[in-house]
Amino acid sequence: MRWGGPPCPRRLKPLPTHPTGNAMADKIYTVLFLCTGNSARSILAESLLNREGAGRFRALSAGSHPKGAIDPQVLALLTQTGFPTSGLRSKSWDEFAAPHGPALDFVITVCDSAAGEVCPVWPGQPVTAHWSLPDPAAFVGPVAEKNAFLGEVMRTLQARLSLFLALPIPALDRLSLQSRLDAIGAVREGEPPA
Repeated sequence: MRWGGPPCPRRLKPLPTHPTGNAMADKIYTVLFLCTGNSARSILAESLLNREGAGRFRALSAGSHPKGAIDPQVLALLTQTGFPTSGLRSKSWDEFAAPHGPALDFVITVCDSAAGEVCPVWPGQPVTAHWSLPDPAAFVGPVAEKNAFLGEVMRTLQARLSLFLALPIPALDRLSLQSRLDAIGAVREGEPPA
């Protein structure tokens, strides 16, 4: 990812390495998932993490050039599989880059186009990662094939999020956390991390 400010490694802010009291145990981490259109992959990631990480994580999503609508097959899949869809909408990353935006702990791009764009400077000096996924919204073919493709993307995201949720975040320094997030981004459905 290219950011609007100095390169991320030069802006590193250490994460606490030891919990102090219950403050770290009670921390809810804010994660922003980015893709260009904010209509499929980032929406899936937001919904999945909000359910699977409830109480520990707050997931958000946005796009550099949002389409303004969520792919209907993405909404259908989330509904069919019992994931939350209320409050989901296609929106610009500008909502989160503003000075009054939420402090972000993690920013994860899920499409190659967004990863290559110059990104805003995010509030909170988040740890950043790129988890490349193919774009279900760009899939051309019969509905049944698109649904199968979408299911594969969703399972890959679930595998990655499962590993993310298992990370001992308070015990990891920033560079170790960065390394773990990068390794998670290489995981495909059914594969162990590298």
